[in-house]
Amino acid sequence: MKEFQAHIAELYLEKDKRRGVERTFLWFMEEVGELAEAVRRRDDRANLEDEFADVQAWLASLANLLDVELAAVTARKYPEKCKRCGAKPCACEETAVPL
Repeated sequence: MKEFQAHIAELYLEKDKRRGVERTFLWFMEEVGELAEAVRRRDDRANLEDEFADVQAWLASLANLLDVELAAVTARKYPEKCKRCGAKPCACEETAVPL
């Protein structure tokens, strides 16, 4: 993840800075919407994979603009074991998810 974020910074950071945080966030959200549609349809594997890649790239761009190291914060937030039940894999009971 660290290498990918650095790669995205090398490619796009200057352009992202000119666009700014708010507009970059809007692009990220647009890509999340496109991913949601691809997940809902699931009829085009290549498109689904492209949308996952787009979301990850825009998330990395946003993190770069806000000086957030995704690998470090992800490791801190999601340690080796589930924070709630202490198991690996997680053994927490499933909660309802809105449709």
